[in-house]
Amino acid sequence: MFSVLKPLPTDPILGLMAAYKQDTNPNKIDLGVGVYKDELGNTPVLKAVKKAEAFRLENETSKSYIGLAGNLDYCQKMESLLLGEHKTLLANRVRTAQAPGGTGALRVAAEFIMRCNPKATVWVTTPTWANHISLFEAAGLTVKEYPYYDYENKDLLFDEMINTLKQVPKGDVVLLHACCHNPSGMDLNEAQWKVVAELAKEVGFTPLVDIAYQGFGSSLEEDARGLRILADAVEELIICSSCSKNFGLYRERIGACSLIAKDSATADISNSVLLSVVRSIYSMPPAHGADIVNTILSSTELTQMWHQELDEMRSRINGLRTQIKETLATKDIAQDFSFIERQHGMFSFLGINKEQITRLQKEYGIYIVGSSRVNVAGVSDANIEYFANAVADVCKS
Repeated sequence: MFSVLKPLPTDPILGLMAAYKQDTNPNKIDLGVGVYKDELGNTPVLKAVKKAEAFRLENETSKSYIGLAGNLDYCQKMESLLLGEHKTLLANRVRTAQAPGGTGALRVAAEFIMRCNPKATVWVTTPTWANHISLFEAAGLTVKEYPYYDYENKDLLFDEMINTLKQVPKGDVVLLHACCHNPSGMDLNEAQWKVVAELAKEVGFTPLVDIAYQGFGSSLEEDARGLRILADAVEELIICSSCSKNFGLYRERIGACSLIAKDSATADISNSVLLSVVRSIYSMPPAHGADIVNTILSSTELTQMWHQELDEMRSRINGLRTQIKETLATKDIAQDFSFIERQHGMFSFLGINKEQITRLQKEYGIYIVGSSRVNVAGVSDANIEYFANAVADVCKS
């Protein structure tokens, strides 16, 4: 049966990773892969994580299964991290299942949507994280796009976004990035979130919030503000969260899929379907990542340590945005790169064309995604002049 298969193209970002590893240029820079990097170009294990792992090593007593929903203490702490002391928690309207990463949470959400409404269309931003579309389509759902980012003016197309969402049929799902929009870095402000929330209530679509970068934008609380505004307004909400970035637990694959229902009884019914989906996909989630997060958030000392490390990562990224803007401004380039400082999270579009992107790679060993998305965290004090000179060269030629 395998003989009928045809080879599929390599994932563009994974292909970029492979090309970078083979490049012998001593000045090469990887700005493609979506992981945080420190000044030395490493993706470090957080000190709070190391301490939590040491604690788990000494205190873990079993390797038995942890159940379909995963670590329930972890689930409760994720709900608090996402929603604070929101009225939906006080009314017992929230249910959460631990998932293998944010991607796993999204696939669980996709299958859950199929159980609720197989005819639902999932609406995603233009542009969005590339894997969003394939995740929902693989579950059998139709995916459409709504306007979001203005490539020419480096801003939101908010009016166009709202005009499109007004036409979304009742029962469809609208995916929203809670913060640090991937790949544009452009986020909704508080007033815009309130408009979207009222529209969701009025039109009758279900918001699905992807929150993969909480704490990387402004703060843990500010980055969840849009999510909480939605929860104020609508009866039903799906949340897919990840601990890959803010806890640095990329390879541990730890996330969560949370549901908010109109009341506690409906939440119980919805949760039974959610867990049925989990059972049919991977049955039981892995324990280690959830144990680490739960251990950190159960300890005042470790939580404070984690907050400090998260603040340092966010501060470094925001500082790099300013440095990139200011350094490029000294290179006598026609393009205005000041927009980079206004954006949030690890990603921005440089706004250069494919020929310029190819030249950066071939002539300078600077690897960025074909859309011109760059991972700001890949820039450092040591390479920022090299990066800026390379960008200036390809932009002037």
